[in-house]
Amino acid sequence: MFGFFKKKARAMQLHNLNAKEQNRQNAPQKPAGPALSANLEENLKIIRNTLGQSPDIIIRKFNFGPQYSYNAALVFVDGMVDKTIINENIIKPLMYDMHIVTGEHKFSLDNLGDLRNILLSVSDVRNITLFDEVFKRSLYGNTILLLDGFAAALDIDTKGWQARSVQEPSVEKVVRGPREGFTENMRFNTALLRRKILNPNMTIEQMVIGEQTRTNVAVAYLKGVTSPELVEEVKARLSRIKTDAILESGYIEQFIEDAPFSIFSTVGNTEKPDIAAARILEGRAAILVDGTPFVLTVPMLFIEGFQAAEDYYSRAYYASFVRLIRFMAFFLSILAPAVYVSLLTYHQEFIPTPLLITMALSVQGTPFPALVEALLMGVMFEILREGGLRLPQQVGQAVSIVGALVIGQAAVQAGLVDQTMIIVIAVTAVSSFLVVTHTDAATLLRFLLVLLAGALGAFGIVIGLLAVLVHLASLRSFGFPYLAPVAPLIIGDLKDSFIRAPLWTMIKRPQLIGNRNPTRQGEHLKPAPPEKN
Repeated sequence: MFGFFKKKARAMQLHNLNAKEQNRQNAPQKPAGPALSANLEENLKIIRNTLGQSPDIIIRKFNFGPQYSYNAALVFVDGMVDKTIINENIIKPLMYDMHIVTGEHKFSLDNLGDLRNILLSVSDVRNITLFDEVFKRSLYGNTILLLDGFAAALDIDTKGWQARSVQEPSVEKVVRGPREGFTENMRFNTALLRRKILNPNMTIEQMVIGEQTRTNVAVAYLKGVTSPELVEEVKARLSRIKTDAILESGYIEQFIEDAPFSIFSTVGNTEKPDIAAARILEGRAAILVDGTPFVLTVPMLFIEGFQAAEDYYSRAYYASFVRLIRFMAFFLSILAPAVYVSLLTYHQEFIPTPLLITMALSVQGTPFPALVEALLMGVMFEILREGGLRLPQQVGQAVSIVGALVIGQAAVQAGLVDQTMIIVIAVTAVSSFLVVTHTDAATLLRFLLVLLAGALGAFGIVIGLLAVLVHLASLRSFGFPYLAPVAPLIIGDLKDSFIRAPLWTMIKRPQLIGNRNPTRQGEHLKPAPPEKN
């Protein structure tokens, strides 16, 4: 009952926020700031006063035209522009090539379009009239051309900062499949997506979020496949974000997720263009943030954490086997320490006698109960893992391996923990790496279930699992059930859930997500040998 009223209140709140945002967008727009004047020196004075005396802000004044009668200035940020473009495609045409033009034709500069259409050999040039646009575009890596006598300027695309090249992602590695990964440059990332989906309906809509950082954020989707309601919901949630800084896609994720107090993420992320493209082709939307190689995808289902890109590049039998291994590893990672504590503390009768004798001998002499041992070793494992991540790669690997061996062996020899506990924690640690998407949630669940097992035994574990199951069933990701296609049960979508059926059998897109255009391939595509004559 309370949950129902809570959802209703949340829906009404979102509706009111959407209405306010719509009213704000429909309201008459006030001027975005002071406009440029026709006096070049006055414009440059305002620019200097606003941007300060920073050495990376370059203002290059020069004269051009017949008898060098036109006064002009270029404004750009050193380190964010390609100076070759500025020298060869802006300054050289204006200062030297204009003499060739004026030698044959009488040249009269009536408007800035004359420069843009005749002399500037740059692909992207547009007029701007406001100081806010001058500051914003120059800080994005563009060059601003101002002329004396014109109350406008030319915004010229000259971006050329250093960027990391396309490389293989460090986390989502594959044996078979594309090795390319997203970079920190959003325009590179949109190009990588378009290389995968050569469809004119592939749509990318861009906006700016962050009052101080002014970060470019883009929403990518496939028109005709992605639900318009989903696209509008994504854009509405993004437009409601009012914050100073967006430095990584994780900022966006925390502002737009459905269940901010859940330990499970309801927004997917990936570093691989092929995974992002596959999710878009299923009917999802992707969110790209400038400055990070992680692309968000929504909606996200729980089952996505057990799917890998390589599942679809390998044959169905082995892919299904590996996927089942991931499910088993996930349950091992959250249940192994709790089950061991429960058996050793409350349910010794379930352990075979020879194994019970071995376990009793290993436990003999240890000063702590099984619950304390499991918690201590679990915390120690998290410390070693975090240390390995934060240190340089070569040093981090050495610290993780040496730390685990030395500390584990020393703890056993000192009689602080038993040998069986070391084995259980080692199995848990290895299993946790198989399902990276749910690693954070699995870590918290592991400690919670250990505590319940230490307090209530197997009954506590069952209560904890039921509570997690109820919580998962109540989650939504942009309105879509988190446990689909299991709850609600969708028989057709089970082909790509616990197992991966052959590609030629997956004719339909996921029913809930891709219902706008459900068919993704033809029927009767099962391969067969040629008929004998």
